[in-house]
Amino acid sequence: MQIAMNTVVTMTYELKDADGNVLESSNDPVAYLHGGYDNIFPKVEEAMHGKNIGDVVTVDLQPVDAFGEYDEELVQIEPASAFPAAELKVGMQFEGEDETGDVVLYTVTEIADGKVIVDGNHPWAGERVVFTATITDVRSANKEEVAHQHVHGAGGHHH
Repeated sequence: MQIAMNTVVTMTYELKDADGNVLESSNDPVAYLHGGYDNIFPKVEEAMHGKNIGDVVTVDLQPVDAFGEYDEELVQIEPASAFPAAELKVGMQFEGEDETGDVVLYTVTEIADGKVIVDGNHPWAGERVVFTATITDVRSANKEEVAHQHVHGAGGHHH
């Protein structure tokens, strides 16, 4: 079966930076619902369309097609008093809101002189990445998966 609209695609993948360093990889297969449901990068989904089990797909993604451009406005300096002192450390993450009210995941990048620098950019924002997937299974999605716009069961979402 070929990958097409409303098929469940199971794959293993590897994500590398521009220098070839592995940023992330899947030891176990993962699944997504194919068909424009925003379950995978659109350029990757486009490259997967029409492929079959066993095919390997490699896509070079510019920042705009992956984790976005680096946005300096998402870097903020906050007073250390705004955080729980006992837990405050570099690398800690918390949710906040941007100026439009959207939820942003912030990471503490520096603590000094009673100030905390937090960054709301994805750690790989501004980076070109290479996504390589090996297709391990393709099946038709069931009605519930299409209605919910994501995969259920093994490798997918569980309710």
